[in-house]
Amino acid sequence: MSVQDSAKQIYEGVGGEGNINYLTHCVTRLRFRLKDESKVDDAKMKQIPGVMGINHQNGQYQVIIGNAVSDYYAAVVKLGNFPTDENSDASATATAAPAEKSGNLFDRFTNFISSCMSPLIPALIGGGMIKVVLILLTTLHWMSATGQTYTILSVFGDAPFYFLPIELAITASKYFKVNQMMAVIAGAILIHPNFIKLVNLGKPVHLMGLPVTLASYSSSVIPILLIVWFMKYLEMFLEKYLPASLKSILKPLLEIFIVGVIGLVVIGPISTWAGDLLSWIVLFINKHASWLAMPLMAAFMPLIVMTGMHWAFAPIFLAASVATPDSLILPAMLAANLAQGAASLAVAIKTKNKNTRQVASAASISAFLAGVTEPALYGVSLKYKKPLYAVMISGAVSGLYMGIVHLKSFAFAIPSLLSLPQFVNAKYFSNIINAVFVAVISIVLTFILTMVFGFKDDPDPSASKTVAPAAAGASASATATVEQTSSTVASGAKTTKKVFSPVKGELITMESVNDATFAQKMLGDGAAVIPEDNHFYAPFDGVIETVFPTKHAIGLKSDTGIEVLIHIGLDTVELKGKYYTAHVEANQRVKKGDLLMDADLDAIKKAGYDTTTPVVVTNTKDFVEIQPSDKTQVTNDDPLFYVV
Repeated sequence: MSVQDSAKQIYEGVGGEGNINYLTHCVTRLRFRLKDESKVDDAKMKQIPGVMGINHQNGQYQVIIGNAVSDYYAAVVKLGNFPTDENSDASATATAAPAEKSGNLFDRFTNFISSCMSPLIPALIGGGMIKVVLILLTTLHWMSATGQTYTILSVFGDAPFYFLPIELAITASKYFKVNQMMAVIAGAILIHPNFIKLVNLGKPVHLMGLPVTLASYSSSVIPILLIVWFMKYLEMFLEKYLPASLKSILKPLLEIFIVGVIGLVVIGPISTWAGDLLSWIVLFINKHASWLAMPLMAAFMPLIVMTGMHWAFAPIFLAASVATPDSLILPAMLAANLAQGAASLAVAIKTKNKNTRQVASAASISAFLAGVTEPALYGVSLKYKKPLYAVMISGAVSGLYMGIVHLKSFAFAIPSLLSLPQFVNAKYFSNIINAVFVAVISIVLTFILTMVFGFKDDPDPSASKTVAPAAAGASASATATVEQTSSTVASGAKTTKKVFSPVKGELITMESVNDATFAQKMLGDGAAVIPEDNHFYAPFDGVIETVFPTKHAIGLKSDTGIEVLIHIGLDTVELKGKYYTAHVEANQRVKKGDLLMDADLDAIKKAGYDTTTPVVVTNTKDFVEIQPSDKTQVTNDDPLFYVV
């Protein structure tokens, strides 16, 4: 299924434009803020192709996608008109529903930080990786640290961090729905060259007699976020009390003046002191009990990522990596990220299921090379649980070693094998050696533990499965073996063939169909699907025998002799082809997965028809038995039933 199709299902699954307050995304997740999360069916959402999992976190409905999240984000944005990173404007969304207020104060604060930081992560990763490359080039003496090329490339790497106040002004203005350009001006005031010059002189600075704290706000996070929060209430006040005739002039004038004064005299200093205190506490704990702090952080990092709170820690490790080396968060992420990669690699090697091997292999590469662990976490570790235990144990052991040697990161980059140069520093040559040692411990120990612990593997697609006799009293010889592969294989004197589902949806037995003709198997045996997608695909390789003039049904014959009728909806012959679009014609050859028909299911339902789709083997008498799949949710990649 294409990204566009999956995006449409996601969009419809969350309730469409009418239920979406706001949408943003981070490295791996679509982050919706919905009016009513109870309208979303989590189980159906998880079944959408491309969706690795969902998470409810602090007022956000998070849909975990993985590395392709930006493609899904762009596709969803095209489907409706709602506030997003690209189109949100305070003036245009004044009547939009307010941000969620659920959760305790800490939850709401971390949600605020995470929501504002998430859109910036790609830029921060890009800048961080440039800094990593520069560290590597200068350490290997392939580039001079005094040359112009180095200086300009340093500008490339530093820009995303230096201008953080302006970047965060944009995201925070969307969060609080304040005037975006006014928020940008507030960020610009904090890092204006003339103000920075006054700070660098080191002499007392006053604004209209009020003391201004000598603080540098470049690369800062908290000050601008608090200033934009203040702007929300200031704009409400000005909007209410300024006379309409003068509002267009007085409002921007007063807003810039008041925000500038309050920002430099009150909010900036308070947030600076609070940030210094928080950094001091974190560094104090890490300095005096790093042997405990580090293993705990590394062990529980997967759970922190699972809640989506890992970017809520961004202000701490950003401040650390910009001003001083980070000796807590980023080293802990190194151990945890590589452990996830190793666990996925072990599962890929140990599993006998081809699909699991593909998912685990891709997740392993993502974690090892990019430090993106959501595919491994949601596709492997959490799914099988025991690999997660291995990851956490390995994290604790690696963390203990990191705490003892005081491992430090000297650049902000998502820790992975490719970003190991972030641990390089000419003054601390042993640091990179310790980082490599941590990587080895994490990978080897997790791999071994995962192999030892094992996991409950999914059924092997090529393994056999016993099917019950077709009728009571049948002899043991009537029992068949079902090969769950796309090919036909011998099983004694009988063979078993696969018929895949033509559409994504819920599998039900033929007896459950609300139509006596099908339920009593007058046309033949088979199974039925309650479709969740408008697209119907070929269930095998074969030939189209019939496309009914009313398009509601298609007859096919497989290359192995199975004759199938796909009947899209019950009594839908009465629609006379309305809401159906055929993509094939009689006598046309098709391959499994080729598009056969589009049906507007919503329109069919509104017209009063049941969309249940029976798939009938019309030459049932030629076979021993039709055995439905034991799955409850199917796609075109899943068997609907087995023909013995």
